Amino acid sequence: MTNQEIPQPIRKSDGKGWLDLGPRDIWRDIENPDLLVSPQTDGGTLPNMKFSFSDAHQRLQPGGWAREVTERELPISTDVAGVDMALEPGAYRELHWHIEAEWGLMLVGNARVTSIDENGRYFIDDVVAGDLWNFEAGLPHSIQALDQGCEFLLVFSDGDFSENNTFLLSDWLMHTPQDVVAANLRKTVGEISQFPKEELYIFKGNVPGPIDEVERPTPQGVVPNMFSLHMDTVPVVESEAGRVRIVDSTVFPAAQTISAAFVEVEPGGMRELHWHPKAAEWQYYIQGKARMTVFNSGGVARTFDYQAGDVGFVPQVAGHYVQNIGDEPMIYVEVFKHPIYSDISLNKWLSSNPVQIVADHLLSTDEFVESLPMEPQPAPVIWYDLSKVEDAKKVASAAAQEPPTGMAPGTRHSATNVFESPRHEG
Repeated sequence: MTNQEIPQPIRKSDGKGWLDLGPRDIWRDIENPDLLVSPQTDGGTLPNMKFSFSDAHQRLQPGGWAREVTERELPISTDVAGVDMALEPGAYRELHWHIEAEWGLMLVGNARVTSIDENGRYFIDDVVAGDLWNFEAGLPHSIQALDQGCEFLLVFSDGDFSENNTFLLSDWLMHTPQDVVAANLRKTVGEISQFPKEELYIFKGNVPGPIDEVERPTPQGVVPNMFSLHMDTVPVVESEAGRVRIVDSTVFPAAQTISAAFVEVEPGGMRELHWHPKAAEWQYYIQGKARMTVFNSGGVARTFDYQAGDVGFVPQVAGHYVQNIGDEPMIYVEVFKHPIYSDISLNKWLSSNPVQIVADHLLSTDEFVESLPMEPQPAPVIWYDLSKVEDAKKVASAAAQEPPTGMAPGTRHSATNVFESPRHEG
C-alpha cells in the first residue's frame, strides 16, 4: 500500500485533522472511514453502535460452532443479544430452552426445528434460507441441520443473554440424581448408564428422513400457531430503491416478543430518515456495505460504517438513515423487542403538517414544501443518488409501453439473496 492509499484523519471539506504517524491498524481504518474522518454533521459523543461477529469469540464444537454479540460486546444493547451459529449436515443444537424468547433467521442451508408448548402440543418443520422461527421464553426446542448444513442468526430478548448459559437436556440429566432420573423414565439406573456425562450443546448426528416418516404426533395435537414462518409467504413492500418485509405478531402470531423488518437497498439508495417510537433497533447486516448516522437529542450525532456480519444499534426514538455505499444490493435486518413493528418517517411527518408550518420551520416557501415527497403508499427505501430517480422514470416509462413480461416495472434484477432462496422440501 502506497502512502497515497493510506487513509489519514484529515477532513477534505474543511481541512481539519492531521496525519496519523503513530501505531495504527490501517485495515481497520479503511473499514471504518466515517470513524477515522467523521462527517461535519457529526457532533458530541454517542456510545459505540457497532460490533462485528468477526471480533466475537468462536466456540468450536463437534459438528459446528457458535459466536455471540451480547451486552458484553455491545454495551448499549441492553434489550437484545445475537448469536451466529453453524451446523454441519446432521448435527444438532441439542434439546434445550431459555429464560428469554428466541427468534431465528436461517441464513444459509436448511434445518429441522422442533418444539412443544405448555399444553403438550407439538411442532416440527423444515426451514431454508430466509425462513424464521420463534420460541417464546421457556418453550423447549431443538435445531438439526439437514443435508445442506446451515448457518443461522439467533436473536434473544435480553442484551445480557449468553448462549453458553442455556437449559440443556444433557446438563439437566447430569445434575439430577441418577436414581431420580431412572425412576422418572420408568427405567433402572443401569439402563440409563449410557446417558451423556458432559453437556452436548452442539454435536454430530445423522441427517434425518422426511418429516412424515419421523414425526411423533402427541395426543394434544399440533401447536395452533406455527413456530416457523416461511419468508416466501410474507408480503413485500416495494419501494423506489428497494423493498421491505415486515414481520411482527400480526404476520407471525407465534412471535409475541420480537418483531423485525427485512430491508433490501439498491446501490444508490437508502433507508429513509426515520425513527422507531416503541423500541430500540438491533441490526444485522447480511450483504453489502452501509453507512448510518444516528441522531440523538441534544444535537448529538455519530456516523458508522457496516458490512456483512456486523451488528448495528439505534437507541429507541433516535433518528437515523441507512445508506447503501456499495455497488451491490445491501441487505440487513432491523430487530425490535416489541411484538408490533412501528416507525415514523421524516417525509411522512413533514407531509402531514400544514404547508405554512413546515415552510416556517424550514425558512422556506410554500412552493418548496409542496414539492417535497408525499407518497400515497409507504416508501421506506428511497434514492440517495438522485440520478437514479430519472433512470427509474425512464425504465418505468419504457416498461409501460412494452407488453408484460412477468417482471414488474423497476423490479430489481440482482443476484438471488437470502430472502429469495428456493425451497427444498425435507
